[in-house]
Amino acid sequence: MSPHRPRKRFGQHFLTDPGVIDAIIQSVGASKSDTIVEIGPGLGAITRSLAERAGTLHAIELDRDLIAQLKHEYGNAANVTVHEADALRFDYSSLGDSLRIVGNLPYNISTPLLFHLLKFRDRLVDMHFMLQKEVVDRMAASPGSKAYGRLGIMLGCHFQIDALFDVRKESFDPPPKVTSAVVRLAPLPAGTYVINDEEALSRLVATAFSQRRKTIRNSLSTVVNEAQLVKAGIDPGLRPEAISIADYVRLANTLE
Repeated sequence: MSPHRPRKRFGQHFLTDPGVIDAIIQSVGASKSDTIVEIGPGLGAITRSLAERAGTLHAIELDRDLIAQLKHEYGNAANVTVHEADALRFDYSSLGDSLRIVGNLPYNISTPLLFHLLKFRDRLVDMHFMLQKEVVDRMAASPGSKAYGRLGIMLGCHFQIDALFDVRKESFDPPPKVTSAVVRLAPLPAGTYVINDEEALSRLVATAFSQRRKTIRNSLSTVVNEAQLVKAGIDPGLRPEAISIADYVRLANTLE
């Protein structure tokens, strides 16, 4: 087959560095008991190794040319299924339970895709993703840091998030304009945070960080009064980035 030219509209940057490929495979540590879901396999940089190690591999790809190449290579592999689908709309529950998700995600869809995957969190064992380093920093940020915000809070309600290692631009073809990083997300133990209404919490956090330079008293003035903040154990004079996940959850539950 003719070489595939990366398509800008799909945000394609193909991983080519053997050292990084091996590091990802080692981090995932797939075994024959695993059902792996690879999002955006592209040219198959890690697909072959995952197929060799996993009991079952589902590859989800949107680019029709790449799908043809993947089906040509894995059409006879009993443990590999290639899905022609949009990862942002895919029903991951159709693949069963105990899913391990892996992917080199296009930067332009990474955040909405992470929020989409949240819907299927009860079916996940873990997730390993290559993302823009800035996004990984926001995902793994602690309260008090400039990177801490809605993304890290909403994911942190459900996952332990660990930034594993950075990946330089030259590891891709074509090289992206930014540094990348690999991150692991593992579900937190049941009951770590008891959330009465996920959507209400999301709206509350989004409102708080829409004016993150203001105090929480001011940024949430349209939805919360000072007495409610105090009742939830939150200092009204703090800024949104200084407030823990547990505090946001407690405040949202109090309002509900």
